[in-house]
Amino acid sequence: MAKLREGFTTGTAAAAAAKAGVLFLAAGLRPEQVEVPLPPGGRLVIPIARYGEEQNGVRITVVKDAGDDPDVTHRAEIQALVWLNEGVRDGEIVLEGGKGVGRVTLSGLPVPPGEPAINPAPRAQIAAACREGLEEAGRPGGARVLVEVPEGERLAQKTLNPRLGIVGGISILGTRGTVKPFSHESYLATIESGLDVARAAGADHVILSTGGRSERLAREDLPAVPELACVQFADFFAPALAAAAARGFARITLAVFFGKLAKQAQGLANTHARTAPLDLAALAATCAAAGLEPPAVAAV
Repeated sequence: MAKLREGFTTGTAAAAAAKAGVLFLAAGLRPEQVEVPLPPGGRLVIPIARYGEEQNGVRITVVKDAGDDPDVTHRAEIQALVWLNEGVRDGEIVLEGGKGVGRVTLSGLPVPPGEPAINPAPRAQIAAACREGLEEAGRPGGARVLVEVPEGERLAQKTLNPRLGIVGGISILGTRGTVKPFSHESYLATIESGLDVARAAGADHVILSTGGRSERLAREDLPAVPELACVQFADFFAPALAAAAARGFARITLAVFFGKLAKQAQGLANTHARTAPLDLAALAATCAAAGLEPPAVAAV
């Protein structure tokens, strides 16, 4: 089986665009690719798609490449509009979010309400890339960077951003700068973010569901639970339950259908059909231990 190709995050794309913008303005360079630092260490070379002078600055476009991961932002244009020394101190990097970058409206996320949804790791990565650009150009000063994603608002509708109170676009993410195909990392982070938002809003009862249909049925039965206290965990049963317990919710309701419920009773941490077979013999034994009549146990 061929090895799946890794990609890079929206944060790395924005960092590359910002550094290319600094090099263009500070040294008149138009590199076809730039090397940027990654949040945990290491470096990555990113191709630059387009340069365009604009508003006394320059707009740089990088096309996000998620590798073989089915990421909704794969092939999206991530742009940085860069200005040098406009209202910034020497060495200062001012970062803003523009069109297609979501804005945080609820507490509980790593970024406070009112700020653009650019997480701490990519914020630091973008600033470091800009400082590298200034150093490579041999020029002192600072930079102002406006990150935009032209299709961001449309793409955000395919994510859980609206549920997390992030409006108007996607988040700029990336704790390590690269995308590992089919990694569970980002989904688990989304589960935890949903729980953090619910807790920050004062919710003490959370509904954990496997998906949209199970959530809808649970909310019909429990109308007092607000939408922001409903978190979909897909197949990640054990991590979601542990994360909810760790955050001190007084009540946790699981909304699941029969098959996944039986798998959870088997003690499986992940209930995906391909990796977690349904053990009906074990279920029958549980039914017998609970006192179900023998014919019914045989039917199970």
